[in-house]
Amino acid sequence: MASIAVYSVKGGVGKTTFAVNLAWCAASISRRETLLLDLDASNGSGFLMGIEPKKKRNAESVFDLDRTPRKLIRKTDYPNLHLLPADESIRSLDRQFSRIGKRKRLAKIAAGLRKDYDRIIFDCPPVLNEVSAQVMRVADLVIVPLPPSPLSTRALKQVVEEVKGSGKSHPPILPVMSMIDMRRNLHKDARAANPKWPVIPLASAVEQCAVEQKPVGVFAPRSPAARAFAQLWTAIERKLAKG
Repeated sequence: MASIAVYSVKGGVGKTTFAVNLAWCAASISRRETLLLDLDASNGSGFLMGIEPKKKRNAESVFDLDRTPRKLIRKTDYPNLHLLPADESIRSLDRQFSRIGKRKRLAKIAAGLRKDYDRIIFDCPPVLNEVSAQVMRVADLVIVPLPPSPLSTRALKQVVEEVKGSGKSHPPILPVMSMIDMRRNLHKDARAANPKWPVIPLASAVEQCAVEQKPVGVFAPRSPAARAFAQLWTAIERKLAKG
């Protein structure tokens, strides 16, 4: 099993859209048993999948002591793809981790799911706290969406510092340029400065994910955006294979 974190300390970079589309690629292109684990209280991943969390069970209960997450995991409309949705209760997760004193609780949860899933995709909140620290400890690869702006460059530096601070064997980072419009000079300059980074274009199909509540590969499989996510997923699989 491999764990992939989609993470940025900056909001509004398309992180949840990345997580949903990459999870769909893992399940549909690679045909791997995949769990999309939402750690953001807004439940953005659940919304994009058309799935609301169950009202009677709080997401935070998954992270408390030794309770299993299996009762909260939901099937999606797509083969091989499951979702562990978030809800408002998860806003206190940082304090909860501190309270129970479990610095490797998330890693233990992931290990317990190893026999059921080949890939776990973490949709991470834009925070620097114990939650992000635990994600960095469990991740085999960190995907960082970066729109072309000076603030994104600063955000990448913060992510690098956070990942390096997670331990000696920290996971590799794969920056991905997102919302790229090559008609704009700033975007062209950003692309020229980082020619080896994968690119996800600024495209209406990506924006439509929230309207359709589906991954772009489902409703616009021949679009440039769908091809870009598929190519990104192929690059991720290759990076994981190299270890």
